[in-house]
Amino acid sequence: MPQHSVVHGSGPAAAAAETAVEKDARHVLHPWADLSALGEQKPLVVRGAEGVRVTDTEGRTYLDAIGGMWCVTVGYGRRELIDAMRAQALKMPYYTPFGDVSSEPAAELGARLAELSPGDLNRVHFTTCGSTAVESAVRIAHFHFAARGRPEKKHVLSRVDAYHGSTYLAASLSGKAADRTTFHYEDGWVHHLESPAHDPDTSSVPAADHLAALIDRMEAEIAAIGPENIACFIAEPIMASGGVLIPPPGYHEAALDVCRRNDILYISDEVVCGFGRLGHFFSSEAAFGVVPDIIVTAKGLTSGYQPLGAVLVSERIAEAMAAAADRSKPVFSNGFTYSGHPVACAAALANIEVMVADDVCGHVRDVGPYFVRRLRELRDHPLVAAVRGDHLMACLECRVPGEEDGPTARNQALAQRVDRHCEEAGLLVRPFENLCILSPPLVVTKGDIDRIATITADALDAAEHDLRAQGVG
Repeated sequence: MPQHSVVHGSGPAAAAAETAVEKDARHVLHPWADLSALGEQKPLVVRGAEGVRVTDTEGRTYLDAIGGMWCVTVGYGRRELIDAMRAQALKMPYYTPFGDVSSEPAAELGARLAELSPGDLNRVHFTTCGSTAVESAVRIAHFHFAARGRPEKKHVLSRVDAYHGSTYLAASLSGKAADRTTFHYEDGWVHHLESPAHDPDTSSVPAADHLAALIDRMEAEIAAIGPENIACFIAEPIMASGGVLIPPPGYHEAALDVCRRNDILYISDEVVCGFGRLGHFFSSEAAFGVVPDIIVTAKGLTSGYQPLGAVLVSERIAEAMAAAADRSKPVFSNGFTYSGHPVACAAALANIEVMVADDVCGHVRDVGPYFVRRLRELRDHPLVAAVRGDHLMACLECRVPGEEDGPTARNQALAQRVDRHCEEAGLLVRPFENLCILSPPLVVTKGDIDRIATITADALDAAEHDLRAQGVG
């Protein structure tokens, strides 16, 4: 990453002299920022983007192998989305969505999502992002049972290694240990089942045996809490930010069966796995064989062009809520100023049109296995502990030779080193703990994939050379 000196001083003249990098370092508090280096880190400031590449303020271009943050589906610079946003902003940029007021784009998008969703998930509640969509989904589950006279059914089952967002409740649902810092979290009625991750390359336990043990322990936890106290179970089809962790085959079907038998709503968090990342608009049924009660979506919904989230609710659930609602308190008091924002909904509609016209999901089903196959060629590298992936989401787990597996300090430093070598060669990957996570835009070509694999291999070789120069390995 380019290094810049920070300009000190104050006043208009000093501010005008600062570069964007320096202004950012002085004034912006980033998500997941390292506060021990606040004001000292020199961020990569991205100025432009086109296709699957971005350009920084120094004029350097990078292949974006993280898709912004899992969210860029149709690539940067798509005029169809930009023109739709502009046209809607000129027509009407915003109006309140509260009560019985709506906009044409929100109504059209609600109908389009109902068409694309599995089963009877035909009722759509719009939010502003994935975190607020997750929070809203749980609140819908709470409202559903309270309206039916069962307010004690409020406990929520999540899982270790899960990531569901960073609002208070969404962060409480998240089960990644590294994300739990000095903030406060709900621990009275949020419970974390064990991580279902199963890697056939590294596990000594057969997948069927692992699945049986997972479901047995899930049922034991439900019995301990009491099914009469549990509102919902929330699960990502594949744990994305946790490290692209894939459950054993049949896991979601078995978990859904447990939920059905215990009157527990099943929430599928498709913020990452939906909108083409696994080759389908929604992966719950198409890839994992389940039709949940609620689906959460965001990110790829607008290809990152606008902030927007949505909760898709089963007609059965929505109608039960309406039928049983307390007539003295009938209002569903959840939502946001920017729920169903007209410009964001226009972007989502245009995004869907592009995805259908270009058969983006079909393209992912074509190039996705190639992407995973090319990355799996790196499994034998001395610095690679594991490679996991499914279509266009993948992860390399780094390990210093002789070091134990996992996010030790040395392994995390190694992943950061690999990231730096990738960046120097014009490739952006996402380092997290000892992982290098990759989720390129869905329009990535096989040629782009070859470049990703080659640069990553070279970065691993360069990191290995660095370690040997230090007397390691």
